[in-house]
Amino acid sequence: MFFKTAKKTIINNDDLNRNFYKPTGRLKLNYTVKTYSNPENSFFEKADELRRKNMYKEAVANYLNAILIDRKNAESYYGLGVCYKNLKQYAKAVKYLTTASEINPESYEIYFELGLCHLLEGIPCGAIKNFIRAIQINPDNPEAILQLGIAHELCEEYDLALMIYQKLIENSPKFIKAYDNKSTLLMKLGKYKEASVILHSILKQNPEYYKAYAGIGVCFDKLGKRNDAQRYYRKFLSEEPFSNNAEFIKNRLDKISERKNLQNHLRLCK
Repeated sequence: MFFKTAKKTIINNDDLNRNFYKPTGRLKLNYTVKTYSNPENSFFEKADELRRKNMYKEAVANYLNAILIDRKNAESYYGLGVCYKNLKQYAKAVKYLTTASEINPESYEIYFELGLCHLLEGIPCGAIKNFIRAIQINPDNPEAILQLGIAHELCEEYDLALMIYQKLIENSPKFIKAYDNKSTLLMKLGKYKEASVILHSILKQNPEYYKAYAGIGVCFDKLGKRNDAQRYYRKFLSEEPFSNNAEFIKNRLDKISERKNLQNHLRLCK
């Protein structure tokens, strides 16, 4: 493939700068969390505060102290698991998130995080059952459905992944990431004509999604439609001149121009 598409995005709940999944804060349990003047609550609140500040190592110690006092608090295990995930200690994250799920088996957030940890650990097939459970709990949240599609794609179950992305597009037509993932997979499979249709659909939803111009340019390039490829490449560069893919796009434009000049020269020589 010409265009270097980005790796599949595995959403990190604590990375607010990505503008993907917005964490809901505390776990949604079946009771109202109140403030009590006891040691367990003090450790837990301190841990939560540290985690929100991305101070994961410090938060771990406080979550562990909270768990020593109350071993039935799903929120403490959840917070501890999320901290270990962000510290890239995925086996520990899975361990504590699994415990949280046993205490509170009706939490979307717990199963969603479990799925993410399996993906980050490089075990996409292990993520699938957790995303399915998250979807069963909250079928209206498209993020778990998207990650389920990514998990199937990473398991090389491409037809199933495409079906999930398409269903997500139909049910959540404004969810751009579903279009993006489907078009990327289609390009990976060499289905450039189909991919360009999806990318045009993105631009109808959001004309400022400039990455789509580069993708359409690649599709036309691969299909041998050089003039169209140039047009979309130039549009992308006019909007994203300092993008990570800008250098690649410039090189493709240069090569297309060189090829056209050579063809014109050969015609004149005939």
